[in-house]
Amino acid sequence: MAENTIDIVEKLIETCRDGQAGYRDAAEHTQNSELKELFNRQSLERAKFAGELEIIVQQLGKTDPDRTPSMANKLHRAWFDLKQKFGGGDASVLESVETGEDNAKKHYQDAMNANLPADVQEIVERQARSIFAAHDRIRVLRDHFKKAA
Repeated sequence: MAENTIDIVEKLIETCRDGQAGYRDAAEHTQNSELKELFNRQSLERAKFAGELEIIVQQLGKTDPDRTPSMANKLHRAWFDLKQKFGGGDASVLESVETGEDNAKKHYQDAMNANLPADVQEIVERQARSIFAAHDRIRVLRDHFKKAA
């Protein structure tokens, strides 16, 4: 079970690192100070979540958790940058962030359905609640900015 747990937790680490980078990138592409603050706060939270998960992986015996961004993240960020070059505004930024949040939500749902040790499950569920709330907030903001555009 430890090996499977390590794989699941490492997928969540990758998800959080992708979210950290995605939110940081979104903060750089918006002029809206409230969105910028939200994106920066979420980026820091994802970094914190990744750090918590890295400790779990180390406790399970893997001394050097993988911290590299996923290929999907690299492609998503390139697409995001391209859309911005062609005049995407805050609604476009929020659409891109929501795509990343959809991915994070899926990975956390998958992890919560796995047979994780109770202490790991507790951390995953706590992080998931925050990620699901962020997802919902981004969706509401996206809809608001779409209507305003």
